[in-house]
Amino acid sequence: MKKNLIVFGTRPEAIKMAPLVQEFKKHNDKFETRVCVTAQHREMLDQVLEFFDIVPEYDLNLMKPNQNLYSLTGDIILELKEVLEDFQPDYVYVHGDTTTTMAASIAGFYSGAQICHVEAGLRTHNKRAPFPEEINRQITGRIADYHFAPTTASEQNLLKENIDPKSILVTGNTVIDALMDSSKRVENLENAEIEKLKALVDPTAKLILVTGHRRENHGDGFIRICEALKEIALQNKDTQIIYPVHLNPNVKKPVYELLSDINNIKLIDPLAYPAFVWLMNQSYLIITDSGGVQEEAPSLGKPVLVMRETTERPEAVEAGTVILVGTNKELIISEANSLLTDNLRYQTMTALHNPYGDGKACERIVEFIVKL
Repeated sequence: MKKNLIVFGTRPEAIKMAPLVQEFKKHNDKFETRVCVTAQHREMLDQVLEFFDIVPEYDLNLMKPNQNLYSLTGDIILELKEVLEDFQPDYVYVHGDTTTTMAASIAGFYSGAQICHVEAGLRTHNKRAPFPEEINRQITGRIADYHFAPTTASEQNLLKENIDPKSILVTGNTVIDALMDSSKRVENLENAEIEKLKALVDPTAKLILVTGHRRENHGDGFIRICEALKEIALQNKDTQIIYPVHLNPNVKKPVYELLSDINNIKLIDPLAYPAFVWLMNQSYLIITDSGGVQEEAPSLGKPVLVMRETTERPEAVEAGTVILVGTNKELIISEANSLLTDNLRYQTMTALHNPYGDGKACERIVEFIVKL
């Protein structure tokens, strides 16, 4: 029987790896599968684990106040050494582009395990954007033995880097697997957070959901974003903006200083995953700098404005399901106003095909590993 160790540390990783954990658990006759969380994020990670009924066999609990990339990287590698020596997995699965991803792939490589990279092959080719994620992903790509690419464009990126074609499988993105499962779960879920949102949402208004946290937008970028949101709210009284504000003071401070006194903008605490899925479903338009939301929202038929200068997810831009606006105040305002007022453009954008898959990515990954 082969041994799988699935490693993740942040909320986005947990969402995207949860369906893979569940799929492998269906094959307990072929695999012993264990989960290790680094808890690079803690509270937000725990909410996802609870929602998907996942109890990790290993919890490194590494999150510290004001943690930095130097100590976090070192701590992950050192702490994983004990886990890898205890379990001795054949395969170590990592996801995407976090510090956990990069450090776990190095540790797994040191242990002699084969490294399986889920959501492989995304590239901006700019090592400073997103930082440090672009380099994390590229390092993991050099180490990985198997590459599960979400799209053919991601596959092409890997082939250009001389990755063996036999080691690449185009799967679709596992976030669509998670979203399809979650959308069903939240329909009848008794959830206090969702009940609070129901009381907050104005059913007569067009709802704009905003999320923003990226490091490269800190400072002037967030000031421009907030100024744009303020103008959108003031120019469109029939809209309601709901913004779950990231706890990072580099985000929270400018957001509350610039937006807290506007009637049709509601600033709220970060949401657990079930409540966020519910709110995405209710929204008319989403403005974000999140990678995962770029993938999820088109499956729900929601147009997305992406507040990033570059994206490692160009398929959505090419498909027309998202629009890159960066932190350009005028562009954010003009594109939002266009989608709020031009019904034909809005309907055209919502009807476009999501390039990120059909919700069967995890099935394809497990089938691939079974054949090995």
